[in-house]
Amino acid sequence: MQLESLKKDIYYKVVLITGLIASILWIVFVDTKPFSDFKYYYDLAVGIANGLPWGDTYTSVGYSIVLGGIFKLFGASMINAKVFNLILAFVSNICFLLILDKIDINEKGRKIIFALFVFMPNNIFYNSILATEILFTTILLITTNIYFSNIKYKYVYIGILTGLNTMIKPFFVVFALAVFLVDLLKEKQLIMSIKNSLIILIIAMTVISPWIYRNTKLVGEPTYVSNNGGIVLYINNNSQNDRGRWMAASDVENSIVITEEYKNANMTEKNKMLASSAKKWIKSHPIEFMKLGFKRLFNTYFVGDDIVYSTNGSMLSDYTKSILYSITNNIRNIIFVPAIIYILIYSVVILHAVIFRKVHMLNKFRIYVIILFYMFTSIYFITEGQGRYAFPEIFIMVYCFYHFMSFAILKYKELRL
Repeated sequence: MQLESLKKDIYYKVVLITGLIASILWIVFVDTKPFSDFKYYYDLAVGIANGLPWGDTYTSVGYSIVLGGIFKLFGASMINAKVFNLILAFVSNICFLLILDKIDINEKGRKIIFALFVFMPNNIFYNSILATEILFTTILLITTNIYFSNIKYKYVYIGILTGLNTMIKPFFVVFALAVFLVDLLKEKQLIMSIKNSLIILIIAMTVISPWIYRNTKLVGEPTYVSNNGGIVLYINNNSQNDRGRWMAASDVENSIVITEEYKNANMTEKNKMLASSAKKWIKSHPIEFMKLGFKRLFNTYFVGDDIVYSTNGSMLSDYTKSILYSITNNIRNIIFVPAIIYILIYSVVILHAVIFRKVHMLNKFRIYVIILFYMFTSIYFITEGQGRYAFPEIFIMVYCFYHFMSFAILKYKELRL
């Protein structure tokens, strides 16, 4: 089905408009107040709009810089931030529709997957949260759309977008490796795959280089996009962390953060000290690290506590909040569990195809989403697990959920015959 046909099909217009209306109604009736990281992003964006410093190198500020630009143009307010979320969500929906138009899938499947994506509860209630995830996901979907296009210089564009997303989530620079693996598996041309991934990597590093220079100049020694990688590793990899979730750094046994050496260090030195300590613990506690890693993945994929962020400060009763949590978490798991099972099964199919040199028979988009899944999963396994971290993977989950159900229904029909 071509894009022209998509434009004429009333179904997609109805889904898009209905999804937008649902998001607007959520924002209107659930007056979410930011807290913790979300309040930091908002306050920093307000400061940026008013000409104050753009952060202190502690955490990545890509989202706050963009939001600060919005505030500069239209004024700093919660409603403007949420309207910006609505625009991003609508763009994400359009991008996903464009992606579905480019991949090999029948019309029935395209309609089901698109509706699942638009009406996924997270894609509705996230519009009231001032988090990095919506902007990050929008850029990821634009990047994906370009990757599956035949436009000239597409790897240059992908490199620019990879750099921008790295400013939001510093680990995203590894997307260049993901593209390398997809190209290598599907095209089977090593030199071309290296060339494409190097273009992405070099362009991405060029995009973030002004910020690296700014941070380096501010701290006085070479400094990456942000300095919070060490603290994330430290608080999530120690003998006191038994849940695979956030904990206060001062609660770690013999914590570094209470030492004079740490207190007197600059931000980059602190980051290195924390990262070094975490790595030492991981090396000396491999079994405990593995257990924590799987707990982090469970928290990320099967604990939908991100709805809590979207109801914070609202007038909803505790009972209503608990009902919403139960409903959204169940929907999430109904989609995520079969999707992950499908990903694991198709991973074996990919491995089999590689061994017996039948990769040409595989679907490129499935290879792409599965490699992306492992990219995100590897990061969360090592660092931290939160329900909101799975938000950028929703398009992967609904796509794989559909194929799992299609496969299950097909096998059921075969058994009945």
